[in-house]
Amino acid sequence: RDLHSFPTRRSSDLAIVTGASSGLGVSFAQALAEAGAHVVLGARREDRLADTCALVESAGRKAVAVRTDVSDPGDCEALVDAAVETFGRVDVLVNNAGVATAVPAIRETPDQFRSVIDINLHGCYWMAQACAKVMRPGSSIINISSMLGLTTAGLPQAAYAASKAGLIGLTRDLAQQWTGRKGIRVNALAPGYFKSELTDQLDAGYFESTIIPRTLTGRLGRAEELSAALIFLASDAGSYVTGITLPVEGGMLTS
Repeated sequence: RDLHSFPTRRSSDLAIVTGASSGLGVSFAQALAEAGAHVVLGARREDRLADTCALVESAGRKAVAVRTDVSDPGDCEALVDAAVETFGRVDVLVNNAGVATAVPAIRETPDQFRSVIDINLHGCYWMAQACAKVMRPGSSIINISSMLGLTTAGLPQAAYAASKAGLIGLTRDLAQQWTGRKGIRVNALAPGYFKSELTDQLDAGYFESTIIPRTLTGRLGRAEELSAALIFLASDAGSYVTGITLPVEGGMLTS
């Protein structure tokens, strides 16, 4: 259903998507537009946001692109300010911006570890803070965590796993603070392996040797399967759901 097809939704929802210059962020922005939302797009690579804007506009919705480094609280405030100045509201935040590394823990430097935490965890917190100041009751925040916040998958990813596990805890606590008092639902998605810019960096044989044998569905996920879960949490279809982490991982967690 459209985001605005439920009785308590507005006629022109506004969603912010971070990390919208590539990969799953592009799919999320397109899905939200097709579900009826205008979209404000944030990413460090501003030049690559033009294509995402075109996808949103091809769905009949408006798009605004803002260069954003989510590890900078000032950039997060500026992204939210741009949304409010242009559309007058923020109804949905998709905290998607993230980076991944695969560095053995014995060799990972403090700067490498901090850079992942700064974007994946701190950045989500700064964005949630900025949005919660302007969101009205009925709004929704969706943090994009990872299956690697819940299990391991054969690579040395201490910083990434720590950031995504921390995001699950952050989701739970923000829901506790904001759902009852402010009417803002806060949930997380924990994707398994989907085709994206991050997974393109992995060795070709990694999926066949390590991931597919642990996945009950026997394949990688499709972007539209994850976007369907996102729309559920963003819309009033999920109005009784808050504080949870929803795995979308093809059954990897059962193995």
